[in-house]
Amino acid sequence: MRIHHLNCGTDCPFGGAFFDGRSLGLTGRLVCHCLLIETNDGLVLIDTGYGLKDVDHPHRPPDPRITKTMRSLLNIKLREEETAIRQIQRLGFNPSDVRHILLTHLDFDHAGGLEDFPHATIHLMDAEFTAATGPRRGFVPRNRYRPAQFNEVDKWRRYSGNGEAWFGFPAVRALEGLPPEILFVPLPGHTWGHAGIAIQADDGWFLHAGDAYFYRGEMRGPRRKCTPGLRGYQNLMEVDRSARLSNQERLRRLSVEKSGEVRIICAHDPVEFEACAAGRPL
Repeated sequence: MRIHHLNCGTDCPFGGAFFDGRSLGLTGRLVCHCLLIETNDGLVLIDTGYGLKDVDHPHRPPDPRITKTMRSLLNIKLREEETAIRQIQRLGFNPSDVRHILLTHLDFDHAGGLEDFPHATIHLMDAEFTAATGPRRGFVPRNRYRPAQFNEVDKWRRYSGNGEAWFGFPAVRALEGLPPEILFVPLPGHTWGHAGIAIQADDGWFLHAGDAYFYRGEMRGPRRKCTPGLRGYQNLMEVDRSARLSNQERLRRLSVEKSGEVRIICAHDPVEFEACAAGRPL
């Protein structure tokens, strides 16, 4: 399997290095790190970032695809050239070749491109589907889950958290229509049904941990290091702090103890994305 690294959305929150740990100006830069996987049975997309309809009409009433609150908070830059569908076309593929989309979760910045791939089967954890399609009471649920992004989707495949263990984590194997080298790793806390996606490549395992962490300093070291802005954003968006921090600590230990076997990345760190896109070590 070949893995392509795509940035399917750029956020530039005010605060610069307060968020991304490196910007010198007033604004920072975060990415929406998605994966495109070539398999013998077609293409698999992990998360979608923002989609064409997000770019075209993000705030159309009565049900905006992205709320003005979140767009302002993150200073979101909506660019057609960054959508997954346009990047897939530039790679020389037909968007209809995307047979499956695996979602770490259904937040607006991860699921905006679902409707750009109407022929794809969408895989996610059942707890995430239930949270996103049920009552959305409170500031965070109303802003994070945007039904307009996925109300035309009808090819859902939903999974529970039961499965063969993966490096001590409960895992979901035998995903319908997918090779056995790809599996869900439940990592609740950021959302109720949040999960990572593990891929067994020729040189070991690769784990897309979604929003289980946000900053590169939270992995590959003995202690967590995170910028104040991203630490605050994680606290704002979490549904279960104990579960989130517990899973993050377990991932951190895995990233240190099994560094030769497992590479771990998150969805929004630009330094991790740049290293992966260039084929450099994390």
